[in-house]
Amino acid sequence: MTQNFDAIIIGTGQAGPALAARLSGADMKVAVIERKLFGGTCVNTGCIPTKTLVASAYAAQLARRAAEYGVTIGAAVGVDMKRVKARKDEISGRSSRGVEQWMRGLASGRVYQGHARFESPRTVRVNGELLEADRIFVNVGGRALVPPMPGLEQVPYLTNSSMMEVDFLPEHLIVIGGSYIGLEFGQMYRRFGSRVTIVEKGPRLIQREDEDVSQAVQEILEGEGIEIRLNAECMTARREGERLVVGLDCASGERDVAGSHLLLAVGRVPNTDDLGLARAGVATDARGYITVDEQLRTNVPGIWALGDCNGRGAFTHTAYNDYEIVAANLLDNDPRNVSDRIAAYALFIDPPLGRAGMTESEARQSGRKVLIGTRPMTRFRAVEKGESQGFMKVVVDAQTKAILGAAILGVTGDEVIHSLLDVMYAKAPYTTISRAMHIHPTVSELVPTLLQELRPLE
Repeated sequence: MTQNFDAIIIGTGQAGPALAARLSGADMKVAVIERKLFGGTCVNTGCIPTKTLVASAYAAQLARRAAEYGVTIGAAVGVDMKRVKARKDEISGRSSRGVEQWMRGLASGRVYQGHARFESPRTVRVNGELLEADRIFVNVGGRALVPPMPGLEQVPYLTNSSMMEVDFLPEHLIVIGGSYIGLEFGQMYRRFGSRVTIVEKGPRLIQREDEDVSQAVQEILEGEGIEIRLNAECMTARREGERLVVGLDCASGERDVAGSHLLLAVGRVPNTDDLGLARAGVATDARGYITVDEQLRTNVPGIWALGDCNGRGAFTHTAYNDYEIVAANLLDNDPRNVSDRIAAYALFIDPPLGRAGMTESEARQSGRKVLIGTRPMTRFRAVEKGESQGFMKVVVDAQTKAILGAAILGVTGDEVIHSLLDVMYAKAPYTTISRAMHIHPTVSELVPTLLQELRPLE
């Protein structure tokens, strides 16, 4: 027997639950399908648990530095990894349970736990039951990419998901991948007490950033004793007794790295390969991402794709913005498009990197006449806090005076970046903030000064 609904939502990541609540509030009968853990990547294996671990690692590092602040704590700092994991589990679990309770409490909703597969453009089967609706929203997220690495099938390895079960201190953690996930795990486990080696295939870390940002991040990590191996064009894996060995083709240094544990952090793939999308006629690109238009509609009328599975963003905030775009168009008579949003994200190492809009490199390539401003964090309140690593950089269109992009690598950089991002959304000239009076003493107060010292890009 077919169960009829006004809408079916597959997946409970950042977009799905909020949309389910809006649709239920509009008196629609909604089916919510979750395969495993309510809340998706962010709640269970991403933002919340990893930032909880980052906070524990920061506490350990600050305790080690206590004497710099004139604080005596006595014996050497120790880290209880079982308690670290228990704290993470409690905070993450509370969030997941909250999402589940929210969905089960919807006035006109019904929750199904199981794997959903399309059987037609209007029907989905889960646990043997056939559900039908005129509107179907796919919010299935993604998972860690396991690269085609010779010998990998012969050795144990971890991903961002399985790292959530680690309640011990790896003696020597080898991290494959020098981008956001790899760098965050690398720094936190170094601070917990592991020896850490980060291996990156490319010539520098976080290659989507400008070279000066990549270099500054590398210096911060190396300053904490993390080993960085770049230009690892050809990697292999093997076991040698109790050790895991990664073979490298690097421009310099040893040809092998031997460690106790291996973490793969080389990218993500969408969870779209087992949804029966072909039966619904839903198109995907070469990497498996569901193809969507500016309003997140697929090529099949009545089917939308939101969050990481659509390839239009890989962050919690982009997924939630997907929900806002779909809800505005469907329910609010407020036309909104994906192209309305400005790229923004953060790298949550310590100190963090906040990024908005274009990089300097992208601005150069755009052909615009550009102004640039830079300022080291040693000129900020960060000195008083003893956290003066990093710098600020902003790029401005010389003709329109619009802020094109900014990077803030330093203490509270993940928060301060929003003052620039808001001006960008307002489509206001940079003088809006360069003439503002900010509170002293804060990191934000020298954003106006940064903009007052713009110079032509050479």
